Amino acid sequence: MNDAAPYLLISALLFSIGLGGALARRNAIIVLLGIEFMLNAANINFIAFWRFSQHPAVITGVMFVIFSIAIAAAEAAVGLALIIAIHRHYKTANLDQVNSMKG
Repeated sequence: MNDAAPYLLISALLFSIGLGGALARRNAIIVLLGIEFMLNAANINFIAFWRFSQHPAVITGVMFVIFSIAIAAAEAAVGLALIIAIHRHYKTANLDQVNSMKG
């Protein structure tokens, strides 16, 4: 068994939980949490493949993770702002009840 196998297994489990949360739930905040879980699973993959590569001294994996964390923070801020705006207009965070974006 490869040394990276436990990390990849945890990453696959975290990605599956995130995908299930993003697809099965109808609450907008839970969908955003599912997307964040999937991004964190990708970060674990980046770090695992970087650490167990032939040249771990090159910090490309870490740079990908830092960039991904910055993108996730921006996505969370914009997503929460959209959810707050939708909640103010429709008085719900349920995605099934918000069927049009017309003003």
